[in-house]
Amino acid sequence: MNLKTVLTKDTISLHLKGTTKEEIIGELLDILVAANKVQDRAAAFNALMDRERKMSTGMKHGIAIPHGKSATIEDLVACIGISDNAIDFDSLDHEPCRIFIMTLSPLDKTGPHLQFLAEISLLFKSAEKRVEILKAQTADEILKILAE
Repeated sequence: MNLKTVLTKDTISLHLKGTTKEEIIGELLDILVAANKVQDRAAAFNALMDRERKMSTGMKHGIAIPHGKSATIEDLVACIGISDNAIDFDSLDHEPCRIFIMTLSPLDKTGPHLQFLAEISLLFKSAEKRVEILKAQTADEILKILAE
């Protein structure tokens, strides 16, 4: 999967304002709604929070990958948000998060969802990439870093 086919400048936010897990997820979802990628915000939010209640999507190294599946989503959609502040996200390493990659997919299409999560996980194992993402000043810079 090519991240550039899923992510665009209008699905990247460099200055998330939320201070809690719920606020960050809501803010990321608002990005997808504004980009016309999600029509039913309430259903999408419920799918994301249901998944979060099962197990936190806070990974390691300051990254969280909130994700969910909903009958209201036709094709995989995703967005990236960077927070100026570290947010407690119940991460595996108990460290707060600043990089958030959110994805939603249809209930009946597992392949793209798993492929996206695997690609994101591989991408962010690089400490250099994480630092570059946090230093980025524009959405174009983020897209360039992800494409490298």
